[in-house]
Amino acid sequence: MGTDSEDEHSESSKKRASGEAASRDDERRFPHVPESDDDDDAVVVPDAEGGASRSREKTDHARAGAITPGGGREDERCSPNACTCGEQPQAETAADQPVATDGAGVANVDEMGDLGDLEFTEPAEGVSQDVYDDAPDTRVGVPEGVDLETPAYAIRSRMNDIETPDEKTWFMELDEAVIDEGRCIQCGTCVAACPSDSIGVGDDGLPELVKMCTGCSLCWDFCPRGGMRYERQWKITGGEDNVTGAGDPITEFSAKVDDDWTDAAQDGGVVTGVLATLLEEGEIDGALIATESDEEAWKAESYLATTTEELIANAGTVYNQTLALGNLDLERWEHKLPDKDWDDLSLAIVGTPCEIEGIRALQDFEWDYQAQNEGIRAVDYTIALMCTKNFNYHSLMGEQLEEQRGISPSEIGKMDVLEGKMMVYDHDGEMIVEEDIENFHDAALKGCDECADFTGFCSDITVGSVGSSDDYSSVIIRTEQGMKAWELTEPKLDYHDLEDKSAVGKLQGWDKKKAFESLERPFDPDAPRFIEYTDHAENYGTELNPHDFGH
Repeated sequence: MGTDSEDEHSESSKKRASGEAASRDDERRFPHVPESDDDDDAVVVPDAEGGASRSREKTDHARAGAITPGGGREDERCSPNACTCGEQPQAETAADQPVATDGAGVANVDEMGDLGDLEFTEPAEGVSQDVYDDAPDTRVGVPEGVDLETPAYAIRSRMNDIETPDEKTWFMELDEAVIDEGRCIQCGTCVAACPSDSIGVGDDGLPELVKMCTGCSLCWDFCPRGGMRYERQWKITGGEDNVTGAGDPITEFSAKVDDDWTDAAQDGGVVTGVLATLLEEGEIDGALIATESDEEAWKAESYLATTTEELIANAGTVYNQTLALGNLDLERWEHKLPDKDWDDLSLAIVGTPCEIEGIRALQDFEWDYQAQNEGIRAVDYTIALMCTKNFNYHSLMGEQLEEQRGISPSEIGKMDVLEGKMMVYDHDGEMIVEEDIENFHDAALKGCDECADFTGFCSDITVGSVGSSDDYSSVIIRTEQGMKAWELTEPKLDYHDLEDKSAVGKLQGWDKKKAFESLERPFDPDAPRFIEYTDHAENYGTELNPHDFGH
């Protein structure tokens, strides 16, 4: 049995233990949560709308007895974030509150839970939000002097042993056999043919892959220097006789438009005259033509003319390609087109023979060409310009004329290729260059050497200068559609029978001979329209499945 003193000692121990437990409970209490008491009116609870902030009269600090930097204890009423002992000035506003130093806090919230001012970053419009200090694809943590490269496509076969299906032809094959080999003629057919809009135009003016290729083979199939046997397309479009000489035209003329604006036009201004008439008669809603770039003198760009004034302003010839078929996306020209269903639109297109071959082949198939589809279907009139070769803009204007001959593109008022000569005139009409076209061979597109289609066998109308005297154009009408356009335009024309058919035939024969010398594959108008990549690779010596070899 214990004594009284023992009982007192025991009671004292219990009180001491109880006090220590209470102290520990106080230390475990959540910061800034007031103790409950009977004075409920002193507590303010926020309403459902968040309109009232929390507060309590005579709130005790939860972390009483905080340790000071010197190792002692502050007044039990004080904490590192606030003081109520009266020895430190009380903060007047949330902005005046000291910053917590004992751990991470919540931005824009004071120790009482009051929300301060918020700042929001305005979202970007029309582009992805940039939340990086540098490019999102920038590698981080790369040791200095180490150059890391993305693995080539060839790593796929080494990792999973999956072979490319034989029936698929990818953009990489087109790139390997045509573009990288310098044989691209910049017609834009591959851009128009792609059903996934995976092909765009690079800064160098050449087609390039802009997103994943699906291996559908269409870019290869429709390329006039790749999978499309263009001589077979002549017969499909124009009939069995459309292969020899100048084809089998309905009729031929030497013609010109008798009007003041033709001074700026090429030869007789017939192309502009025909297109203007078709617009005035409501036969077409616009014509895809070439215009001169605002940034670079004599650089050709595609342009949809929808008025006679626009046609006249862009009369003349620019001797480089525009990738015309890659610019048939009607959304691009929607602001210029009439307010009607796109299925009801009618367009004309002016281009080189290879571009007309491309549009004819595309129109033969009912596939969906995505962005270019409505534009391809809307083309009802095609006009081909007689062409032996076209040029790379930078090679012709920069290297050949400016660097080698000292003629700036801004000095040039007109250019012409006639009777085997390159002729360049200044703005006063004075000839400043007259040289053999062969002197400019290095600036010509290499793929043009393989073309035997000088007179545009697949067009409705062919127009050029060969076979007619100065100021007249040679006009070949090939189809009933072309005849319709001619008959509408005839009242505005000064015309007569084609002056020199033999000149056209001779140049056509010369062009075909050059093509036969350059083509590595057989020329066969009766063979299938599409050439398998394996057959082409066998003739041209290009890689099979180039992506498996680090293309």
